[in-house]
Amino acid sequence: MEWVESVAGSAVSGSERLQGGWTSEMRRIRLADGRSVVLRSFVSEFFRRHADGLLSREAAVLRLLEPTGIAAATLLGVDPEGRHCEHPSLLMTLLPGRVDLEADRSAELAEQLAAIHRVSVGAADQPRTYQAWTTPDGVRVPEVTDRRSVWESAVSALRREVPEYEPVFLHRDFHPGNVLFDGARISGVVDWVETSWGPADLDVAHCSTALALLHGAETGLRFADLYEQASGRALSPDRQYWLLLDALAYAPDAQKVAEPWRELGRTDLTPHLLQTRLEDYLEAVC
Repeated sequence: MEWVESVAGSAVSGSERLQGGWTSEMRRIRLADGRSVVLRSFVSEFFRRHADGLLSREAAVLRLLEPTGIAAATLLGVDPEGRHCEHPSLLMTLLPGRVDLEADRSAELAEQLAAIHRVSVGAADQPRTYQAWTTPDGVRVPEVTDRRSVWESAVSALRREVPEYEPVFLHRDFHPGNVLFDGARISGVVDWVETSWGPADLDVAHCSTALALLHGAETGLRFADLYEQASGRALSPDRQYWLLLDALAYAPDAQKVAEPWRELGRTDLTPHLLQTRLEDYLEAVC
């Protein structure tokens, strides 16, 4: 709290944990001058080991986004090695709005993602090249499934050379859980630690998978078309590769990533429903 006060320029009057985080602990810090700020801290051992790179990257991205019009938080301070805080942390402004996991907001999400991909960066500010989150040999098929052929077809379709692409600025973890709404308007996009340089298809694929898990395979598949309409750009003819590359990273199930979604009210997302929707989606993509 001493570090927060020195960076924010005001005494701390209280704090509360924010819901929905998975990789980190998020806290709303109330300041004596009436402002509220957000402290993001990597607590688990795995993320603590990678915190320096993750938080330093997010800090650089938040600085980069300030003049772009993208609704991102403003960086206040970063302690990537945990020298001042109990855990490696980043302090930023509090964005208005809330996560909406109930309604299908695909059209608004497509517009926002298209705007992110239009962010122009010079060579010196270019983020790292994207990293794939799975490989054909790294996919773990669920032990209990009566649709093993679906998984085998999906993994087989992924066994090919990486398609050529025109790189753009990627959020890399863009999905409904990282977007805030104030009524019908998107008021913020959060979680920029994975920002990368790579194919627009990959960001589209990641959001498509999340929408399929939240609302069903048909909703997930429709997102690519909405993105093309919003961006005015055609996605790759190798769309299937990127969709599968993302979806198969959820194997053997989507239980882990859905935990914060249930915390935010989507208690209907049982392990059985998530696996069924993931398999429905994989079958449709193949």
